[in-house]
Amino acid sequence: MRIFGKVRHRPSASWRQATDRAFTLIGDGRYEDAGALLTQAADLEPWLSESWFNLALLHKFRHDWEQARAAGLRAVALLDREAGAPDWWNVGIAATALQDWPLARRAWQAYGLKVPGEGAPATEPVGMELGSAAVRLSPEGEAEVVWGRRLDPARIEVLSIPLPSSGRRWGEVVLHDGVPHGERVTSAGPSYPVFDEIELWAPSPVPTWVVLLEAAGESDRDALEQLAADAGFAAEDWSSSVRLLCRSCSESRMPSDEGDGEQHLDPHDHSEPGHPGPLGHRTAGDLWVPERECGIAAPTGLVRGLLDSWVADSPDTRAWRDLEEVC
Repeated sequence: MRIFGKVRHRPSASWRQATDRAFTLIGDGRYEDAGALLTQAADLEPWLSESWFNLALLHKFRHDWEQARAAGLRAVALLDREAGAPDWWNVGIAATALQDWPLARRAWQAYGLKVPGEGAPATEPVGMELGSAAVRLSPEGEAEVVWGRRLDPARIEVLSIPLPSSGRRWGEVVLHDGVPHGERVTSAGPSYPVFDEIELWAPSPVPTWVVLLEAAGESDRDALEQLAADAGFAAEDWSSSVRLLCRSCSESRMPSDEGDGEQHLDPHDHSEPGHPGPLGHRTAGDLWVPERECGIAAPTGLVRGLLDSWVADSPDTRAWRDLEEVC
């Protein structure tokens, strides 16, 4: 097969050696050295789409989106199949990072996805209805998996209230990678992929607060979460929604309590049952612990009034203290 007048052939041994060594260096975080080798490989085999795909990957790891887009476009120009190539997915991520919406639309369509709004190619691809997913924030640091809504194949809007250690807020939009690392399975049956965050795409102006609640029962806790939602913001009982997992468990197929309203003892939960807070808060069976550590995403001028309104609705069963802005 001839591409641009060149005969397509298998890569040389020198190309394979340079590429293999480059990915070893990438695994060690030595991106500059890896880049030199992948550039050398591309010089050796410029007619291989893999040469430019690998360079696009490297630039994605470095968050150098201009270079990732350029290398990705060279890779797809050399493809010998119509649709479904991962090269197009990388182009879509780079284009999304750069808000190059015409190219992002072209990339998702070339991959084989339906993108609404064909009459407005310069606008971002909204309405793809990709549903919910989980995203692993700060995957190379104190990783935290939270729930969100997929805006398109490369972006998730965070709908959980992240712990302050993640540096992320409710309502932020994060750019994420295309290959899931793990899965969360609900009791109702559906499973959801867990994607790794690449970087923050759009920040949220809404601060995160932590507060200690006295809630006599689950209905009291639920009332605060509903009150916050009705105001257009969020509250989350971290004492029941957060659990500590080792990396191996986090990246595997794990059960989730999302949406079933019950708590379960989990052999993969590495926290300490019965202790409220992000370091261990699961409770055995039907035991309810009135003291709850709660995250709230709400503006400074609203959060205290929200809590006071919650208490005023049932002062005998509710109280709050130690409100602190944490992110």
